[in-house]
Amino acid sequence: MQKWLARLKDLRRYPSLAAGLAIIAIFIGVSIYTPIAIPLSEGVRLWRAGAGVWDDNPQYAAPVWFDLFTRAKLPRTIIVRSPDAGTKSETEIGDGMKQVEIVLPFSYPYDGFPKELKLFLETTYRDGEATITASWNTRDGRAILLTDTHSITKSVYYVSQDEGLRGRLSGMIPHVGLFADPAQADKPLKGDYSLVLTAEIATGSELDAKLVVYGQIHGLAGTDHLRRDIMVALLWGAPIALIFGVAAAVGTQLATFALAAIGAWLGGKVDRAFQWITQVNLIIPLLPILIMVGYLYSRSIWTMLGIVIALNIFGPSILTYRAMFLQAKEAPYIEAARAYGTGHTRMIFRYLMPRIAPTLLPQFVLIIPTFVFLEATLAVLGLGDPTLPTWGKVLEDAYSRGALLKGYYYWFLEPSLLLMILGIGFSLIGYSLDRIFNPRLRSV
Repeated sequence: MQKWLARLKDLRRYPSLAAGLAIIAIFIGVSIYTPIAIPLSEGVRLWRAGAGVWDDNPQYAAPVWFDLFTRAKLPRTIIVRSPDAGTKSETEIGDGMKQVEIVLPFSYPYDGFPKELKLFLETTYRDGEATITASWNTRDGRAILLTDTHSITKSVYYVSQDEGLRGRLSGMIPHVGLFADPAQADKPLKGDYSLVLTAEIATGSELDAKLVVYGQIHGLAGTDHLRRDIMVALLWGAPIALIFGVAAAVGTQLATFALAAIGAWLGGKVDRAFQWITQVNLIIPLLPILIMVGYLYSRSIWTMLGIVIALNIFGPSILTYRAMFLQAKEAPYIEAARAYGTGHTRMIFRYLMPRIAPTLLPQFVLIIPTFVFLEATLAVLGLGDPTLPTWGKVLEDAYSRGALLKGYYYWFLEPSLLLMILGIGFSLIGYSLDRIFNPRLRSV
């Protein structure tokens, strides 16, 4: 006990250990916070990105902190709803019809143009003819007709895709032309704008509207091709990575440690059988087997975890532990216990394994990043669990959508940096513990 306490006091001599513990503590804190803030069912729903989930998010938007590295004030998403910031008036016009006027005002203080414009209509419509007119009022007093139609059955008006509006704007893309300064068409005109919506609908019908001016930056992590907030996957990636890595490390290292002790102590046919299985297992490629299982059987993360543990039990570590146990079994106190007639089970689990146990902790910590990177590799190859938002899935989506070619570097960098930082944290802890519990390294 005193020996262990003395080793624990040595922890203060290793700043790298403190840095590694701080890094892992942050990831553990995020892993605890994430299920509380975003339950797993909600996280899966958000990541599946069904209809109406991310309608208010811009597509391919950079993180908001990008604004810190530019002189210009990049546009952020502006949402104006008629029940909140807008004004709404209704006038009876006879013949069972009424006129509804909705004004959606907003201020635009940004130096760049928005990425897109959409008008969402919420209607409870009854029988009768209906017409709708939408116009755009600029800061300098101009009124631009957006649309004039006899149908309001569509719930979304894609302003940016209106070719007729583009023609009225002299060929400019609508979300650019509506904000362009007449004196300098390449710059937006800052100030107050409003969208005025006028509709004639049947009495008893209701009409509400929402205008979304999509920005170039959004959220702490940006958005992807499905308008998903990447922060959902970055947050949930931490607990999934830790669970997968720790579970695989615990399962493989404990089983390997116990089997190595049993083989080294019993020797004979048992030890030869373990060595033969290890030699066969060492030539079996792990990744191709996981790829085959993913394509032919299941991509569940728990299935992959079970296969990873099973194929790593008889890995290179068992040879290292076996050499240690063969040396430890020759210790005098082991010989004394054998002379007293101690049974095999007690000899292995009470005397032999505790002697080598200190070397298990550094190896356990060092191997965790290997399994974390393996899970990310499977996801990048398209074999990750399709239901879970993980760092690997973010990388896979970024690669398949050509994020680097299109300049969306944040999409790659964020999950890659988190994987690197997590690996560095465990490496700092593992190498420090190895120096503490291995006297030869400690004396160097």
